[in-house]
Amino acid sequence: MKAVICDGFGGIDVLKVVDVEKPKPKPNQVLIKVIATSINRPDLVQREGKYPPPPGESEILGLEVAGIIEELGEDVKGWKVGDRVMSLVGGGGYAEYAVAYADHLIPIPESMSFEEAACVCESYITAYLNVFLLGELKDNNYAIFHGGGGGVNTAAIQITRALTKNVKIIVTAAPEKIEKVKELGADLVINFKETPDFSDIVKEYTNKKGVDVILDHVGAKYLMPNIKSLAYAGRLVIIGVISGIKAEINLGLVMVKRHKIIGSVLRSRPVEEKAEIIRAFRENVMPKFADRTIVPIIEKIIPIDNVKEAHRLMEEDKHFGKIVLKIQEP
Repeated sequence: MKAVICDGFGGIDVLKVVDVEKPKPKPNQVLIKVIATSINRPDLVQREGKYPPPPGESEILGLEVAGIIEELGEDVKGWKVGDRVMSLVGGGGYAEYAVAYADHLIPIPESMSFEEAACVCESYITAYLNVFLLGELKDNNYAIFHGGGGGVNTAAIQITRALTKNVKIIVTAAPEKIEKVKELGADLVINFKETPDFSDIVKEYTNKKGVDVILDHVGAKYLMPNIKSLAYAGRLVIIGVISGIKAEINLGLVMVKRHKIIGSVLRSRPVEEKAEIIRAFRENVMPKFADRTIVPIIEKIIPIDNVKEAHRLMEEDKHFGKIVLKIQEP
């Protein structure tokens, strides 16, 4: 089968489209004919040699797939060959075929294309897990989503608007993305290039209350502004550390205001734990995709042979929503 491999670690030039052996499904797994996948920032980090796949997972890049079940492994129930499905995968998404656990599959609604479905699992499940299951966002809360314009943060805005009432969404974004973020549903957008410490603006906007939930992938640089922006019993969920991993923190403030600081990753969680998260997502969020309340935002669809272009587009950070990698026709 055709697949993308990393010929060493480094920049986009290490990406190679080659022929490799087709994988075989193990018990409780299925083989999927992959129609489309998407580019996620962890793919770039793995390409650079800083984010290895969990033990036993494919070394091929790609954390999600959308396609058609080609073969069932032993003990798989509730699915059949020919079903249209999307799934999280621990690796192997940039290929014509990939294996996935049956408990991680989500049926693709008739209203969705394969390209749209390829956008869902990594970004939208990550957003739902961290904003709702861990961050416990509720109606009438305030929330901050950092980095408006990326896949997870646009997903967080869309899911919040679909599942809650009267939540005030604050987003930090690059100046060229501010208007699009507003159109998507943000109530207040802060230009992070002009205002690296956003806490004073947040305090003013929330009448000194602060926010209930912060979704952060920036890390060290934003730690204290985040803490200063949290309301009493507020939750800071950290899902990335692009600005670094070390920072000082005022523990007294954390204690007095009863803050929760939650670190979270999705890829390395146990198979059973991922299955529970996916079941909750299927029940609570997928109906919003089926009726088109939520429509995945696609910046560009790029064929697998042009995978370097897809990674370059992600690196430039000028995209809005998801970059889809088209693998083959159905």
